Amino acid sequence: MNEMTEGHTVKRFDEEMQFLHRLVLEIGGLAQDQLKRAVQTLNDKDPATAREVIKRDQELNDLDIQADEEFINLIIKRQPMAKDLREIITISKAVSDLERVGDEVRKIAQLTIHIYDTDRSLPTLQILRDINTMANFVSNMLSASLMAFDKLDISRAIKVIRQDVELEEEYKSALRRLSTFVMEDARSVGHMIDVALGLRALERIGGHAKNIAGYVVFLVTSKDVRHDSLDAIEATLKLHDPRS
Repeated sequence: MNEMTEGHTVKRFDEEMQFLHRLVLEIGGLAQDQLKRAVQTLNDKDPATAREVIKRDQELNDLDIQADEEFINLIIKRQPMAKDLREIITISKAVSDLERVGDEVRKIAQLTIHIYDTDRSLPTLQILRDINTMANFVSNMLSASLMAFDKLDISRAIKVIRQDVELEEEYKSALRRLSTFVMEDARSVGHMIDVALGLRALERIGGHAKNIAGYVVFLVTSKDVRHDSLDAIEATLKLHDPRS
């Protein structure tokens, strides 16, 4: 391979990697919008739009399939080594997490249909309040993790990982608040179960945002922090950037 051919190959590979980068952001943007719409259907008591959210999840699935095909073709065609291969595999994992975000969003839309497209009694705004609080928190986590991915911003990524600890505490607190409603009125037990499932879906979305942030740490530092404690992850940040 002469220098001209090698340079052309490197340029083409960079372009293909940039395409994958944009594709991840496109999938992430769709997942964010789906989350916003699903929660809004609960607030609007709108099962018709909830069905549209569920139907639109197929767009996320299609993009997931497209991304897989791009990953496979790039590996076969370019036969990347070491760092480049790790980057491709890591980006592939980020896409998988975003597709799973779509799965959890679909559960929230299904919750709207379950609650508002039946003849059963309706939950109070008080019971639903924690879903909105957690949805806003999780949406911010997902947005920050995608921005960290876009910029390879390790500081922002670790902030998302810290937020996951806060999210776990908020999730537990929300479940405790739900239990008080049942103690006050046993007839609300059905609604409590429904809302608990919605909260669980949101908690999992936050977990996927944390995973994406972890992939950013790996891409920047080459250290896999998926199973590390927060203290260990922050130590990784200090080693990479002593000013942090």
